[in-house]
Order: sequence, then C-alpha cells, then structure tokens
Amino acid sequence: MQTTRPASTTSSPLGKVYLIGAGPGAADLITVRGARLLAQAEVVLHDALVTEEMLALCPQAVKIAVGKRCGKLSTAQQFINKQLVDNARKYAVVVRLKGGDPMLFGRADEELRTLEQHGIEVEVVPGISAALAAAAASQQPLTKRGVARSVAFFTSSTAPGESDQVNMPSCDTLVQYMGGREAAATAQRLLAQGRAASTPVVVVENCSRDNQHILRLQLDQLEQGLQQCEGPVLVMIGEALATRATQTLEDDQEKMQEAPAETRRSAA
Repeated sequence: MQTTRPASTTSSPLGKVYLIGAGPGAADLITVRGARLLAQAEVVLHDALVTEEMLALCPQAVKIAVGKRCGKLSTAQQFINKQLVDNARKYAVVVRLKGGDPMLFGRADEELRTLEQHGIEVEVVPGISAALAAAAASQQPLTKRGVARSVAFFTSSTAPGESDQVNMPSCDTLVQYMGGREAAATAQRLLAQGRAASTPVVVVENCSRDNQHILRLQLDQLEQGLQQCEGPVLVMIGEALATRATQTLEDDQEKMQEAPAETRRSAA
C-alpha cells in the first residue's frame, strides 16, 4: 500500500518536475545529473522497465509505478499526467523517470504540455537511448564510412485510432523500437521496397541488462518473425550492421544465430 509523505515546505506553491532518462536498463548507464536528481527526489513516477537497481538510487523517495507495456495492463497517459500535476502541488522535487531518453518515443510531449498548462516548472534530463546502447552492446556502429551515412528511428506502436500502416523510412540504417511483434511485417515491407534479402539484421533483447540477448540474422530470416518473450526488443537493419571479419561474438550470440527460427526469442 502506497504511503503518503507530508508535503514539502517551499516558498513556491508548486514543485519542479524533472523528466529524466533512465537509459536502456543498467543502473550505471544513467547520467550523473540524472542520478544526482534521483537522490534529491521526494517522489518518483517510474516506467515499468526501470529496474530495482535504478530505483535503489532514490531510497528516500515515494515511488509510484506508472508503467506502460505493450500487451499488458498499463497506466493511462491521462492518469500519469494528473499524477504529475498532483504531486507537483505536494512536493518540491518530482521526478518522472523514463526508460531510454524522454524525448524519443517517451510521450514527453503530452507530459510537457500538461505541466506547461498548469504553470509547473519542468526540466528534461536526457538519457542514453536504446538504439545507441544496442549498437554499443553488439559493437555494431549504426553509421559506417562509405556504407551508411543516415539513420532512422521508428516504431510501429500507434496511438488509439491511429493507422497502423507504417511507411518505412528511406535511410541507410533503420532502428525499430518495440519491434518484436512487428518484425515479420517490417521485413516484408522492406523486401517489397527492394531491400536485399541478405541485408544484415541485429536484434537486441533486454539491452544492457544481465539477461541481454543478441541475435544476428538476415532480412529474409526476419520475415519469418520472432517469437514473443518478456523483454523489450530493438531491431537494427542495414549494411552497416554486417559482422566484421575480425569481430569476436559472445557464445550465446553464436548459439542464437545457429538456433532454429522457432526457438528464437523476441519481445512485444
């Protein structure tokens, strides 16, 4: 049961809200500024993907889970907006802790609009986005001189009432967030647009966490789809992701590459 702390004593009738990027998962990948503000927070409204290790950075704070997970019971965005406003009226330092970076597929626009409409001061603290963390984890740069000079981030996740027909970006390297369920459809669209069947694909599940998995395959194999699992998945596609001749892969990556399609894991 959630306990309520006394309201902060402050000269301002409203507190300040910080939208902080938690990064891809590992607690030590949050920024120094983000960690410092967490240690000062009186209340933290956090995403479902924020780990217990990350929340250990703010033991003094009231913690409110406001997670949104595809295919699972989620907190409505309007309720999250109201929680931010209500807590800014009670506390001086309010943190909205988001996975990755708040400004990339983090619904920051909706929360910023709400806070601004109520005259609440807000500051955004950037975080390491999953795409950059996945590139680092797989040691596959998203750009490569002479091969790839453009990158597009996209998602097939849509708002209620919004068309689910996604126009594929025309960039050298594509990075699909929340792409586990849409992997087959994405591959089909790209193949129909003329992308080579041999185009390299890197799939990263649970990026930067202890249960991280990396799968390397080709676009025509991605068309077979990816089985669902619990962790978040990011799909990277493009010639820049080709394995280097001198590259050493982890044992679990090699095993996943050799595994039959029906045993491969993915996420919603």
